[in-house]
Amino acid sequence: MHNRDYLPRSYAACTAVLGALAVVAGAFGAHALRDRIDPRLFDAFEKGVFYHLFHVLVLLFLLSAERASLLSHRDARNAFHGFLIGIGLFSGSLYLLALTGFRPLGMVTPFGGTAFIITWAFLARAFMRSETSR
Repeated sequence: MHNRDYLPRSYAACTAVLGALAVVAGAFGAHALRDRIDPRLFDAFEKGVFYHLFHVLVLLFLLSAERASLLSHRDARNAFHGFLIGIGLFSGSLYLLALTGFRPLGMVTPFGGTAFIITWAFLARAFMRSETSR
């Protein structure tokens, strides 16, 4: 095996913790929030859980893609960080909005969505670049 940098195990651990938190958030929403908050706020909370959990799966994919040499170490790390920012801003703002009802938090959500979009575009470019370098 050649000497190659891989994302540290802490990235995998972070992904596992984020996955557990997504399941906790989903269960909390279903059992503690559903009948206690405005249905629109509950929908926002559920949207946050969906995007959170979906992007945890993407983080797992990034770890695997780097190991399989489909992505460079740098590209995998940058995409990982971009998706973390997206989860924090998008899902985090929706969670806080639903829990507090503080509507200005909704202004943060598009920044998380933008982080997701930019990171997906970056990832597409990284895959295309890795394909041409083979």
